[in-house]
Amino acid sequence: MTTYNFTIVIEPDDDAFHAFVPALPGCHSFGNTVDEARAHIAEAIELHIESMIEDGEPVPVEPEPLLITRLSVPVAA
Repeated sequence: MTTYNFTIVIEPDDDAFHAFVPALPGCHSFGNTVDEARAHIAEAIELHIESMIEDGEPVPVEPEPLLITRLSVPVAA
């Protein structure tokens, strides 16, 4: 068994939460809570990678270090 590490993004989506994996295009999930979204995206990642391996596709490896931050940009209107 191989363990993979991926960055996930969980964002509010109406009354629920949307989770996705930037390194795995098309790998998305939802949950009613952050914890539920996290659990669902973990399952989605597993299925996504299994499918990639079955199809002979390489599984991407995220480069280190990874920086995620907010940036405030003033825009003159």
